[in-house]
Amino acid sequence: MSLYGTMRTGVSGMNAQSNRLSTVADNIANSSTVGYKKASVQFSSMILPTTNGAYNSGGVETDVRYSISSQGTFSYTTSTTDLAINGDGFFIVKGDDGTPYMTRAGSFVLQDDGTLKNTAGYTLQGYPYDSATDPTIVVNGFDGLEPVDLSGAGITAVASTTGVLNVNLPNSAADGDIQTTSLKVYDSQGTSRLITFTYEKIADNQWEVSAVEDDGGTQVVTPTLLEFDTNGNLIDPVPPQLDILTYNIAGAVVENIAIDIGNTTQLASDFSVEEGKVDGNDASKVKGYEIDDKGIVSVAYDNGALVPQFRVALASVQSPDNLNPVAGNMYTQSNDSGVVILGYAGSSGFGTILSGALEDSNVDVAEELTAMIESQRNYTANSKVFQTGSELMEVLVNLKR
Repeated sequence: MSLYGTMRTGVSGMNAQSNRLSTVADNIANSSTVGYKKASVQFSSMILPTTNGAYNSGGVETDVRYSISSQGTFSYTTSTTDLAINGDGFFIVKGDDGTPYMTRAGSFVLQDDGTLKNTAGYTLQGYPYDSATDPTIVVNGFDGLEPVDLSGAGITAVASTTGVLNVNLPNSAADGDIQTTSLKVYDSQGTSRLITFTYEKIADNQWEVSAVEDDGGTQVVTPTLLEFDTNGNLIDPVPPQLDILTYNIAGAVVENIAIDIGNTTQLASDFSVEEGKVDGNDASKVKGYEIDDKGIVSVAYDNGALVPQFRVALASVQSPDNLNPVAGNMYTQSNDSGVVILGYAGSSGFGTILSGALEDSNVDVAEELTAMIESQRNYTANSKVFQTGSELMEVLVNLKR
């Protein structure tokens, strides 16, 4: 064994412990960073072949690993745009350069342009919400993603287009008996309009229904015959529907509204409204935002309406611990992490989204302090090996004197 080899081995050990101390320092510094995943150092020996009975000292090399798949605890906040993932998956965000990244740091704040950015300045990505079907996503790429943008959520009004009105008409009523009820509908400017429906019995198993708009007395449903079978079930009209005709009022318009009356009955009971509702809403200001466990971002209005706008997308890889960490608590795909797969919260192996919560760092400070003390002692011991080799070298040099 050469003395130089001994010194090089000591230097290798000091470098390895220095790497470990660096990860410990980083972990302690980020122990309060939202979504931070701790780093650790694993050691492996470098052994040189022994020749002619002489031992050749090798050294040690380090491999830095990240506990990305280890979930932290949750801290709950008062902001609905603070998000955490309970389970697998990453939020997809983009920086100013347009490059997509993955992160578990969900401390998003609404900006003046309507986007949601986290504390590192990255913008949350998703898909515009479709009430009929989930948006089609590109499973193995980030194509089609858009910034979650709530800038268009101002004062809004939605005109009524469909409704339901199911009543029971008393079978014991005499010809000429009249029953009435009303529905509130919304015009194109968000003003509520009261529509009164009048039912008049004209014969056995037959009633006639019409409707007028209360403010102006305009007839909006032409007289329509309702005919029932011997069991009291509605058999006419077909389809079982009343149409509130389009009409103008006070500079606005009430669009044609299709009213479903399919469950209207004539039975031996008093007149009663079994179901009555109409879509649409009046003019209302934004009260706030709600994000459910499936990542659907909705705008909440003063009138109680909740209008979905976007759906947050999540990403996953086969080996999260092999992702490349970058500044800002972000991750990018690596050769060892596997292909990026996109999906939605609560489906296909993805976790659920918690609104009003943040994922804490998974660093255990007590464990890191213990590792720091160990590394300090080991560094000192390796320095002693180097120092001893240096002293022996000095002895060897002095033999010539």
